[in-house]
Amino acid sequence: MTAWSTLVRSTHLVTNAAWFGGSLMGAVGLNPAAEEGEDARRRAAIADEGWTRWGPVQGAAVALHLASGVAILVDNRRRVRHHRPTTLAVVAKTVLTGAAVALGAEAYRVGAAFGDAREAADHDPDARAEARALAARLRRLQWATPVTTGAVLVLDAYLGEQQRGLAGLLDRPSLAVH
Repeated sequence: MTAWSTLVRSTHLVTNAAWFGGSLMGAVGLNPAAEEGEDARRRAAIADEGWTRWGPVQGAAVALHLASGVAILVDNRRRVRHHRPTTLAVVAKTVLTGAAVALGAEAYRVGAAFGDAREAADHDPDARAEARALAARLRRLQWATPVTTGAVLVLDAYLGEQQRGLAGLLDRPSLAVH
């Protein structure tokens, strides 16, 4: 494996880890912490500030992840074309990555609408139902990105295992029953 290939693969893994970790932190940490604000305006401000700070980092991670994924695909095009398990894993990774991008965009859109609806709900009883519906949708969406990006990490581990050579003289024999 060349230094370039190692750099590209490392970038791909690190950026997916950042994407996964940041979205998980939002679901577990930032969004619940923002609910501790004393009123809707303060809660929205806390969440907005956190996501505004993280947004450019996550955007760069996603962009680099996609670009490095294309570079890996080009580097492994023959293996992807001729090795069925690799082909299936790459197709699954592509679908999951596309889903993660789409789910992240939808979470961003719903989060912005929820912030507006939550502010309106403080003064407009009719807006409370909309805010509740958006909150429920956002709670589901905030877990979708870490689930999909986590699945991509699992597939990356699977693909890495496929590249291991045959057991050699210095390798310990496997205890697994074949």
